[in-house]
Amino acid sequence: QVQLEESGGGSVQAGGSLRLSCAASGHEFRNSAMGWFRRAPGKEREFVAAIAWRGIRTLYADSVKGRFTISRNNAKYTLALQMNSLEPEDTAVYYCASSSSDRLGDDIRTYNYWGQGTQVTVSS
Repeated sequence: QVQLEESGGGSVQAGGSLRLSCAASGHEFRNSAMGWFRRAPGKEREFVAAIAWRGIRTLYADSVKGRFTISRNNAKYTLALQMNSLEPEDTAVYYCASSSSDRLGDDIRTYNYWGQGTQVTVSS
């Protein structure tokens, strides 16, 4: 079992940056791909980025490619999302998630552990 806790959300103006962190516990962390998802007001939860457990392979949603960077530290059981050039459309609750395998994917159904989420608000 994996427990996940996000931190680092907040409010920022358009063009600014935020760094989200996710602290994980549970032995499956080292063998699992990890991902970030988000849910904007009135919308479904959507994929943002994912990273394989060795930290080499990554996958990004087109909407964040080139602006967001996902990373992980397996020794510290942490996951991070560096968000630059933020836009009002990035406003959402961001969730950290652990996959059921090491395969990268954007399908929400393949992630079986979730954090409680952290709010990111970007003003224009």
